Amino acid sequence: MKKRLILLVGAVTLLLSSAVATEFRKHRVNIKPVSATKFELTDVNHENPHIVDLTGKDFIVVSVREPGSDGRMYAVDRDGIIWWHGKISSGAGGGKLVKRNGKLVPTGGHETNNNIFHIILKRRFHMSKTHPNPNGVNNMDFELQFTQDGQALHLGNTAMMSHGCIHVGRQDIAPLFKWAKVGMPVVIMRGHYNQFLKEEVQQFQNDLKEYDTATGLKKVY
Repeated sequence: MKKRLILLVGAVTLLLSSAVATEFRKHRVNIKPVSATKFELTDVNHENPHIVDLTGKDFIVVSVREPGSDGRMYAVDRDGIIWWHGKISSGAGGGKLVKRNGKLVPTGGHETNNNIFHIILKRRFHMSKTHPNPNGVNNMDFELQFTQDGQALHLGNTAMMSHGCIHVGRQDIAPLFKWAKVGMPVVIMRGHYNQFLKEEVQQFQNDLKEYDTATGLKKVY
């Protein structure tokens, strides 16, 4: 009986800890893509919408690694073409926004913040000062920092959640780092962006078919 009680208590504790681990806080800014280059931003209550248009700019979109999002980064050029994409991991959940002195302040957890940021620093080699590697090996190489408190896209294990940064795999971070510039917009969002990539691929396939028909070529791809 005692063993059963201990097992029951342990199971309840595990369920509660799992619920906390998957609880994500409300964000000051909520972002919804309305096209590949336009985004609707609303406040913490999903009210007061306004559109931010990044048409004509190079920028990066990150759909965070959470339920209901893609867990991928997308590099978009000034023509609105998604020219690169790759798997990522982001900050672990469990935090909330609490009201202090009339302001909403994040507490607990390490979710990556929603917003449209800009790259403020670009470093090829870097070790985190807040979370240094005990082995002395750099853990933030290919760093593209986009917040003042150190959140950045950088080389990292995409199978592990972060303290707020965006981990990008080795095969994707090198071309992204080479292409990115200081000042470039970085869209961090919840929700899906991959529908625009699918549309782009479909359009490309349609263009190829039209070209083949117009030139009388047979399909060889």
